Amino acid sequence: MENLRLFLKTMKPEEQKKFAFSCGTTINYLRKKISNRSSNLGIKICIEIENQSQGKVRCEDLRPDVNWSIVRNG
Repeated sequence: MENLRLFLKTMKPEEQKKFAFSCGTTINYLRKKISNRSSNLGIKICIEIENQSQGKVRCEDLRPDVNWSIVRNG
């Protein structure tokens, strides 16, 4: 989640909102998940974040509890 926080920090607030929307969520939801470290993002949102960030924030950074090699190779 730290990589997501740092990535969002490089954007202006309006850009953050657009990024979150392109990932299928809101910036408030992402901020809540970043601040609540015991709460996980959904797998679909993780994939969209990686896609929309052009790989700067990877699924493995967001959900290390998921075996992403199955998703990537499946």
